[in-house]
Amino acid sequence: MMQKKGVAILGSTGSIGTQALEVIRSYPDKFDLQAITAQSNAKLLIEQAKQFQPNVVVIADEAKYQEVKDALFSEDIHVYAGSQALCQVVEFHEVHVVLTALVGYAGLRPTLAAIEAGKDIALANKETLVVAGELVTARARAKGINIYPVDSEHSAIFQCLVGEFHNPLEKIYLTASGGPFRGWKADALESVTPAQALKHPNWSMGAKITIDSASMMNKGLEVIEAKWLFGLKTEQIDTIIHPQSIVHSLVQFRDGSMKAQMGLPNMKLPIQFALTYPERFETDFPRFNFLDYPQLTFEKADTETFRNLQLAYDALEKSGTAACALNAANEISVQLFLEEKIRFLDIARINEKVMQETPFIGSPGYEDYVETDRIAREFALKLV
Repeated sequence: MMQKKGVAILGSTGSIGTQALEVIRSYPDKFDLQAITAQSNAKLLIEQAKQFQPNVVVIADEAKYQEVKDALFSEDIHVYAGSQALCQVVEFHEVHVVLTALVGYAGLRPTLAAIEAGKDIALANKETLVVAGELVTARARAKGINIYPVDSEHSAIFQCLVGEFHNPLEKIYLTASGGPFRGWKADALESVTPAQALKHPNWSMGAKITIDSASMMNKGLEVIEAKWLFGLKTEQIDTIIHPQSIVHSLVQFRDGSMKAQMGLPNMKLPIQFALTYPERFETDFPRFNFLDYPQLTFEKADTETFRNLQLAYDALEKSGTAACALNAANEISVQLFLEEKIRFLDIARINEKVMQETPFIGSPGYEDYVETDRIAREFALKLV
């Protein structure tokens, strides 16, 4: 890297965004932070802006604009508000890579805007490819844009493929910790609370992704994302439960050889690799010691109990707008569960019904995804 890389972080106040800022702080001579954005967490966004001094700050919630602007009045920082501003900041000439760490469907539009502006993408917003993977990857190919995965599992696959891009994959294995309810059956899951579901055994994440992990929907979304990132067929993507979260995923080649990427659970590593590829920068991260983990275990995923994982495979096989409807339903049902308006297993029940009954479009364009998302959300709310 001969010059500083200009970075825009969409979603800087979330779990991925805050860790990305720590990575950038570790290499001040390598990165130039151009823009940070938040949906509504004005307090933390202001703190980040004062500390990291980006050129631009965006608060998507327009009601918080004056608060942010007043707090940064004496700083040499431009302040904007609204969802349209998210799409505009990624177009700035000084931005070279856009880290999309927004939660859910909200990441789709600014990611497409960044691609159209010729910016490489460090993708932490898996829903962008879940909702419109065919559209996003086609536009990225047309513009010659690289999409670097930030999810630990997809980063693992990407790292295993370095030096192997000319060798076709036979299969990939996405590993999953199993979440807080690994081994539980449906009758026990009926009464679990949001507080229980938010206690992930290995990873520290935001509320939405933590609930998705507990319901196995997060792994389902990763299955769909993997198809578009790596050009795979449904039967080439397998999931396996690995409670220790040391093997982050595996690839299998046509000669039967397998590669795995391993390490202690630490999201800073895949974030950093996405921002620095093809280089690896020295870190002070804790190192894995085999003697601390004398046994690494693997189990079959229970798709009967955790229906969301099977629904994701069903959506992947159906293609079109199926995954878009599934994702929209899931965003609504997870929020309803966090608000204690539905039970844990109702998440999958609502998701399945919405995916089955939302009008299906086999070859959608952008507006079709927008309309499918709207219809699916309304339908999910009506089911409560």
